[in-house]
Amino acid sequence: MKKIAYVLMGFYLFLGSNAMALNMQEKAIVEAAANAALGNQEGLKKALIEGLDKGVSVNEFKELLVQVYAYCGFPRSLNALSTLKNVVEERGNKDNVGLKAGAKPQGDALEYGAQNQTKLVGSEVKGPLFEFAPQVDEYLKAHLFGDIFARDNVSWKTREIATVAMLAVRDGVEGQLNAHIDIAKHNGVSNEDVAQILDLARFEKAQNVLFGFGLPNTAYAKYFIGNSYLQPLVSEGVGIANVTFEPKCRNNWHIHHKGGQILLVVSGRGWYQEWGKPAQELKPGDVVNIPPEIKHWHGAAKDSWFTHIAIAVPAEGSSNEWLEEVSDEEYNKLK
Repeated sequence: MKKIAYVLMGFYLFLGSNAMALNMQEKAIVEAAANAALGNQEGLKKALIEGLDKGVSVNEFKELLVQVYAYCGFPRSLNALSTLKNVVEERGNKDNVGLKAGAKPQGDALEYGAQNQTKLVGSEVKGPLFEFAPQVDEYLKAHLFGDIFARDNVSWKTREIATVAMLAVRDGVEGQLNAHIDIAKHNGVSNEDVAQILDLARFEKAQNVLFGFGLPNTAYAKYFIGNSYLQPLVSEGVGIANVTFEPKCRNNWHIHHKGGQILLVVSGRGWYQEWGKPAQELKPGDVVNIPPEIKHWHGAAKDSWFTHIAIAVPAEGSSNEWLEEVSDEEYNKLK
């Protein structure tokens, strides 16, 4: 419990003024949607329990976890619904069931879906991609907007809150994420709400790292701008640790004397820079070999949590020299 408290304390300090943007039900929906998209059933179970305790109905969660399949595939949706079923049964089927969806509108689903899509987005949706593959346009209109978004027991605002959370934890869907952020704003989600949705969702993703999230990196906090978290992976021999940076967090310029360091990027997006050279963008799978005596820094991108494994190259008499901060002026030039 102490570990969780420390991590959450650092996280809410990071959220700052956005910490109260969403209500408690919306916060639980974001966490549930993010974990369902990640396939993290343990995290999903915790979010579902929190949400049910805070007043989210069983049917609201059902609707949103069915919707997961449209953005993350049937396996993620089916597994999430199974977790919800188990939670409801473990709690004795005593939670608020909530409203059932009304009757499906009569008439052509394609036509009705096109109308729903236009209202949801704020303008007619068309373009070269849909001309190239008209069947996907038909599926989106007739099924996603004519069936799923036609179900009226969950508001479009709530559906978009969940959708943004799902897409925020997926890689390679930046275009769709940005589009749904605009749609969410068109349906009553404020800029402050969006900021917290992204923060909460990406925090859930950051905790889902391969080697564990770790504890606040208090011993080296004075050498970092922002919050970082440290998970040592070995207790003796070669120094190996999993290090997680919150968005915008970076360490100071520093030098490894005599022994160098190797970075293995695990998740998120970050930066590495050597003195006098342009910064190098880092993504999962990248490896950085840092020779001794090279002045450098590394850390997270502005919009992403970032995790790497740091391996200290053994050398007799090795030491670290911590230098000046990476200024906001320098850092903000990076995209």
